[in-house]
Amino acid sequence: MANGLEAQGRRRLLISLFLLVVLFVVWFSVRQFNRYMAPVNPFDKTAIEVNIPGNTSTQQVAAILADHELIRNKDFFVWYCRLRGYDAQLKAGLYQLRRSQSMSEIVDDLVSGRVAAVKITIPEGYTLQQMKELFTAKGICTPEEWDKAVVRSRDYPFLRDIPMRENRLEGFLYPDTYYIRHDTSVDQMIELMLKRFSEVWNRDFAELAKQKGLSVYRVVTVASMVEKEALFDSERQRIAGVIHNRLRDGMLLQVDATVLYSLGGHKEKVTLKDLEVDSPYNTYRHTGLPPGPIASPGAASISAALQPEEHDYFYYVATPDGHHVFSRTYAEHLKAKKENRGK
Repeated sequence: MANGLEAQGRRRLLISLFLLVVLFVVWFSVRQFNRYMAPVNPFDKTAIEVNIPGNTSTQQVAAILADHELIRNKDFFVWYCRLRGYDAQLKAGLYQLRRSQSMSEIVDDLVSGRVAAVKITIPEGYTLQQMKELFTAKGICTPEEWDKAVVRSRDYPFLRDIPMRENRLEGFLYPDTYYIRHDTSVDQMIELMLKRFSEVWNRDFAELAKQKGLSVYRVVTVASMVEKEALFDSERQRIAGVIHNRLRDGMLLQVDATVLYSLGGHKEKVTLKDLEVDSPYNTYRHTGLPPGPIASPGAASISAALQPEEHDYFYYVATPDGHHVFSRTYAEHLKAKKENRGK
């Protein structure tokens, strides 16, 4: 009888020990699970750029994340992804991840493909050629891809009356800061910029242009010259007024920026020889407006083109600091040129 009680006691002890072991294993597993799932550093919110190349395995992704100290355990990451069925769903791309993110949040970013936005700024006054160089340098396209993209037909009202030509989009790719995915194509980028121009024009300028009986094309053409000629906002409307006065009186516009556009580049000083360039954009040889815009104007220049300052100036010359001296007569202009270009 005693032996039976002893055996029963041993069984109870073994069961108790077994349960304790099970509880310990469960406790330890839960503890480790929570530990591995937790952020590496909940207080470190610094964005870390992580590039996940295409055709990267889950093990390789885990190694990359571990190298950046974004996860606590590579094997656990792999196990978690496979358990949740994410093994083949991790997307390539450039990500901005933080050590304050939990592992599940990081996995969610990778599965959802929340790649980091690439910031690209198009300065006001940029030409199509400058944009081509910028986009090529940023890896958005090759020069050949750009050349094909800019001549494709685009269905926007402001483009319908413009003949099909290489610079058809000149002036209408709106200068702004854009945030794009790393895999954005050049066609998508061009569409984004055209839509931005359409939004700004319709919101801020369309009604005034309609009241004045001015086409988008004419306004943007004038605005592009203002953009290239004016360094300071305070002078944009005044320069637009000079262009308006000259157009009204049938004078040659004689805008240096159009000569530079004809030459296809930038120079600090326009020479007499440059003024002879045979181009419809050379406003020293052809009266009226050039065939189209010579750059992408910003909102301030578009506004100036629509609301030129009323004055009786017909000439201006740049001063060494980038401002201009405005003159009413040619004699005054010659004097201003002598006083400023000799400095």
